[in-house]
Amino acid sequence: MEEKVFDTDRLVPTYFKQALPLVLSMIVTLIYNLADTFFIAQTDNALLVAGIALCAPVFTMLSAFGNIFGQGGSSLISRLLGQNDRDRVQRVSSFCFFVALLTGVVLAVPMLLFRAPILGLMGASADTFRYAEEYYVILVAGAPLVVVTFIHSNLLRCEGFSGYSMAGTVSGSVLNIILDPIFISVLGWGAAGAAFATVLGYLFSDVLFLLVVLRRSRSLSVDLRKWKIRGDELRQILAVGITAAVTNIATSVSVIFMNQFLLPYGDEKIAALGIVLKVNMIAQMALVGFSFGSVPLVGYLYGAKDMEKLRKLLQFCVMFLCGLALVMTAAIFAGAPQLMRIFMEDAQIVADGTAMLRWQTLGTVFAAVVLLFTCVFQATGKAVPALLLSLSRQGVLFLAVLAAAVCIAQYQGFLASQAIADLLSASLAVALYARHFAVRKKSA
Repeated sequence: MEEKVFDTDRLVPTYFKQALPLVLSMIVTLIYNLADTFFIAQTDNALLVAGIALCAPVFTMLSAFGNIFGQGGSSLISRLLGQNDRDRVQRVSSFCFFVALLTGVVLAVPMLLFRAPILGLMGASADTFRYAEEYYVILVAGAPLVVVTFIHSNLLRCEGFSGYSMAGTVSGSVLNIILDPIFISVLGWGAAGAAFATVLGYLFSDVLFLLVVLRRSRSLSVDLRKWKIRGDELRQILAVGITAAVTNIATSVSVIFMNQFLLPYGDEKIAALGIVLKVNMIAQMALVGFSFGSVPLVGYLYGAKDMEKLRKLLQFCVMFLCGLALVMTAAIFAGAPQLMRIFMEDAQIVADGTAMLRWQTLGTVFAAVVLLFTCVFQATGKAVPALLLSLSRQGVLFLAVLAAAVCIAQYQGFLASQAIADLLSASLAVALYARHFAVRKKSA
């Protein structure tokens, strides 16, 4: 007799049961990010703030490699659970864990050896290089711990353990928040202290995730003897995982280009952008959480070939996410100056940041559509449309819009570029969904 992982007769409650723990973990991660920025900003050193902000693409890059096997593995595992194939689930989960750990080690070595040119590429100036390097070296040294965190935070949700996934993520973030003021201010370690607190937080999460897998999971495995998988399974993991990673990598590249554009305008504008990107995560984290919260259920329904329930679930998700996005857009737009002043009282940084933040949030409802449909394509193993969307909103399409907007309107074009890219990407997402799922419906 097949054991059902999800209650598919009550789609909306099941969706929220899976999504809410992820959203809560995202909120705590957001609080950690904001607290990290807050404690650093309390030093009143704009160069320190800018130096650490320049390292944001490094974390995004490490997340990308973690998501190759975290999201790629979760997409395949969700569909395998829908088919009740638990033997393959054990092999795939073991493979993802050990390969992610090895990937973190392989990444750390060249990134440490070539840190000077890498930091220069990311926009570090003579004034900010020292602060950026202090943060960068410790974060990169902990790369294996960062990369492997994304494995079980994703895979546990496939088995319905969203609560445990949340607990692991939240615990690491809370430890990070506790250690931040101690390391940054009390001990006076500055940028190095912020990075050290971050790495210790990831280590704590990794240990908790392992304990849950070993003691509670019925299907997942970290048995080294089971880590070998078939070629077709690897292709499915990479097809979805690489498209998921492209989103993170494209975001890193986009931030680097944005920092490079702002460099002639002064380090203060880079500091303002660093704060803005963290504050904008208020909206993005909630949307990402509710979008990715649908992945296990979407993959499960698709694997079970229950297309009618899948379409009903997606209709609800679109309406819910767009409504949520509109509410958050209005709140952030209205409170932009106050949100900036939480971090720094510098009048110029507040003024620059307010304009940046308002433009960044204008396309939030379109971003919600892109995020949801990207997750749908990833969960159902449709790599090509997932890749196209991953390369759009904060990738090739964004960079093309940024280049064109800057040529036309210089700094004002820079401000408007993300909102324009969001609109164009949402249009692409709707067209791809209509095309691919209309075809699937006819063939069902």
